[in-house]
Amino acid sequence: MNTHPHPSLSGRRVLVVEDEFFVADDLVQAISVLGAEVLGPVPTRDEALDLLAKAGPIDLAVLDISLEDEAVYPVADLLSEQGVPFLFATGYSHVLVPAEYQHVPRWEKPFDVQTLAQALSQLLNDR
Repeated sequence: MNTHPHPSLSGRRVLVVEDEFFVADDLVQAISVLGAEVLGPVPTRDEALDLLAKAGPIDLAVLDISLEDEAVYPVADLLSEQGVPFLFATGYSHVLVPAEYQHVPRWEKPFDVQTLAQALSQLLNDR
């Protein structure tokens, strides 16, 4: 018996914004295994903003900071306005993240499923 089960994300809708195909695919698979409905992945800031305008309620989001040479921060701002918890999936050092986003959890690439599960579960618990 597994004494450290993965947190369940069953019934949750999780937005994935990531421009690297293989990383996006790994994210989608890992989040889906936890029972969530994955929205995306979307590779650009504009696509993410468009999806947010049309998708309905979102429970969580995983955002890559740098998308095809654009920063994801406008998406982060909109999610904050909507009260949607999110984390940054990035290779960026915390010193490169602007001060207004220092409070956002950073999930460093490369990732593993357990780290992702704990980070997303914690976001829900902190809500």
